[in-house]
Amino acid sequence: MKKVVAIVDEDCFFQHMISNVLKASNEFELGKVYTTAEEAMELVESPADIVFVEIALPGISGIELIKVLHQNSAIQCIIYSKNKEDVHILSALESGASGYILKEAREQEINGALNELKNGGAPMSPYISKRVISFFQQTENKVQSTILSEREMQVLQLLAKGLPYKQIAESLYISSETVKRHLHNIYHKLGVQNKIEAINKLNLLQDRNISKH
Repeated sequence: MKKVVAIVDEDCFFQHMISNVLKASNEFELGKVYTTAEEAMELVESPADIVFVEIALPGISGIELIKVLHQNSAIQCIIYSKNKEDVHILSALESGASGYILKEAREQEINGALNELKNGGAPMSPYISKRVISFFQQTENKVQSTILSEREMQVLQLLAKGLPYKQIAESLYISSETVKRHLHNIYHKLGVQNKIEAINKLNLLQDRNISKH
């Protein structure tokens, strides 16, 4: 049985492009075509398996529509938009979109996205995939660099310069025992076993931060 695919987009050109893909498919068929999110709200109760949604719609946005469909139905939503802005990519995925295809995609990529979704994947245009990976990398770096307190970062940076515990203590006006306690906490937070691993982790974070600028 073919999966029913709906479209929510006021642009006739892109409506026809998706329709052409579906007409040539043995796996999917065209359902209803909507030009506004308000009209498409009926998808909550209408039979459709997949819906292509443009973000920029008159009235309610495509992202708001996806939130409603995700919360109230089993329909899988694919963003189909020219929008490449990070804030919209994140908002769409957080709202429940199962994929994100840019409108520069050709019919072959649209067909591939449908099949990937059917097989349990999360279809994305190459640019979108790259941005999503970047989000995760930035989040990892931010988490690892902020889990250490300011004092712990100072201790680790001095340790990386080769200073012994006594000199670190003197530089920071603390005791050697306090330095050791800070190092114990640093090892635990970074998931490392010794000062060499901790320094390597610090260098890795700094290298990643430099590469962003």
